[in-house]
Amino acid sequence: MGRGRAKAKQTKVARELKYSSHHTDFEALQRELTSHESGHGDVDKVDDHDDEYDDYRR
Repeated sequence: MGRGRAKAKQTKVARELKYSSHHTDFEALQRELTSHESGHGDVDKVDDHDDEYDDYRR
């Protein structure tokens, strides 16, 4: 018991997310992505050690 109010709130939030149109600032997103690319060189670091799952990777 007591779940009705919480479920109603979750339903309301889900409905708002599904049906509302949000404005996306693509220029700000582009600025953010380009600023992070130059600052973090070790983001795409590859792990070269062997493990038990190497045979299953493609």
